[in-house]
Amino acid sequence: MEFRYLGNSGLKISEITYGNWLTHGSQVENDAATACVRAALDHGISTFDTADVYANTKAETVLGEALKGERRESLEIFTKVYWPTGPGGKNDTGLSRKHIMESIEGSLRRLQTDYVDLYQAHRYDTETPLEETMQAFADVVRQGKALYIGVSEWTADQIRAGHALARDLDIQLISSQPQYSMLWRVIEGEVVPTCEELGIGQIVWSPIAQGILTGKYKPGEAPPAGSRATDDKGGADMIKRFMDDDLLARVQRLQPIADEAGLTMAQLAIAWVLQNDNVSAALVGASRPEQVESNVAAAGVRLEESAMAAIDEALGDVVVRDPAMTARNAPQTRVA
Repeated sequence: MEFRYLGNSGLKISEITYGNWLTHGSQVENDAATACVRAALDHGISTFDTADVYANTKAETVLGEALKGERRESLEIFTKVYWPTGPGGKNDTGLSRKHIMESIEGSLRRLQTDYVDLYQAHRYDTETPLEETMQAFADVVRQGKALYIGVSEWTADQIRAGHALARDLDIQLISSQPQYSMLWRVIEGEVVPTCEELGIGQIVWSPIAQGILTGKYKPGEAPPAGSRATDDKGGADMIKRFMDDDLLARVQRLQPIADEAGLTMAQLAIAWVLQNDNVSAALVGASRPEQVESNVAAAGVRLEESAMAAIDEALGDVVVRDPAMTARNAPQTRVA
């Protein structure tokens, strides 16, 4: 395993970070989830990312149980707040002071820890003053319940405003967690340059594009049984934007590039996002321990410039680059 600093902070995290979105407490039984976490630890992963909304808090509970007994100081545990949890009442969502202060308590209880290393705003809350949100985060940090603050899927302007308030409040906003892959490069135009300027690192999710970049989805063929594209608990909705025959055909052209590099297609996809110097970690999930072992092999890989160019040529115009997609995909009003 290789380790990188998260932004310009002194915190080092494993460049392959284990995330349990769409798996723990939902698609994967608890014993299998625990086996995946143990495999992650065995292969040098020390950083674990979750959120209170995943499986409506169950994912945090599963992760807390799986990590029980590990030396806390040797782990970096991240979670998030914004989306509705519990029964979804009027204050069970968003980034109000009430929701943040109540949510951190619930997350710590479920994760069985006194603090999280990183507490992240899971989306931008258009209905709460940013000053209220950042003051609440500052109080969470000063109470010792979180060490650092981050955001997820914020635009460059939102990141800049949040960073300025954090600096005024003497807390460290050190990370951004956006979607990023060979196919989805919307952060490159605005978010990455802003974060480079401010000393903020990216923890990127879906580097394999929900499994599309493994090559297992073939143009003109039905999705494999049991794959994310057949999952009715949310997976199919997330992957449908990529289920296009032209895109799938272009993804198949990546196989010889992966072969030449001595990598699987999934490893190639993970290694690709890690070539970006602003990326501190690639988030990967798993439903089986062997997937963790395979993904970890992408750590420390440096792709040749010729391989990077060949990837661009293979994918062509199916790559999404429009920076406006970050705002377009974000909730315009608080989700209730």
